[in-house]
Amino acid sequence: MILTRHDIVELIEKKELNFIPALDQFQNQPHAVDLRLGTVFYLPKTWKMTDKGREIIAVDVTESAGDNYEKIDLKPGQYFDLAPGESIIASTLERIELKSPDLMGILYPRSSINRRGLSVDLTGIVDAYYQGNLMIPILNKTTSQVIRIYPGERICQIVFHKLTQNLTEDESLIHGKVAAKYNGADGQNLSSKKDAQEEIEYIKSGDLEGLKSNPY
Repeated sequence: MILTRHDIVELIEKKELNFIPALDQFQNQPHAVDLRLGTVFYLPKTWKMTDKGREIIAVDVTESAGDNYEKIDLKPGQYFDLAPGESIIASTLERIELKSPDLMGILYPRSSINRRGLSVDLTGIVDAYYQGNLMIPILNKTTSQVIRIYPGERICQIVFHKLTQNLTEDESLIHGKVAAKYNGADGQNLSSKKDAQEEIEYIKSGDLEGLKSNPY
């Protein structure tokens, strides 16, 4: 079941859903909430200096990407120019707190953002009991246009759904065998974290049969 504007307001009033800072008059849509772009941006690094010399950074999805990005903090009123083909990660302005046992969210791009030539490739699921800022990957899809974005503009939208049964907080924050990696994230620390070491070892060794031999 998708929640309407009235349902969302009721959850906020019951303190089962919270936004910090609070929503303004432009954000609450008929059956979604628009989220605003924050002031923190992460740019992928392409190389680094080591004792061996200048090395091109190879992104390994089985490792943490904490050192692969340069963080830029803007002030309200400043802007960020995306070069053609450039991809970045940004933070939402709002911290979101889901406090209901049967509430989750799904992120979607805004159509007006797509029309500007931007691709907002969202991670999708916002788990029950999640608390924190959200990561927004943004790509300038054009080949020749610089696209300017501003902290504070509405960048994406979250749709809230009711679950078919309640989850405890412990249940909602266990993903597979491990704890949720990004619960509690803030705009100052959005870098990726690696998956469970046990799973990584199966993958790197090529032991997919062993990986699948452990039923859920």
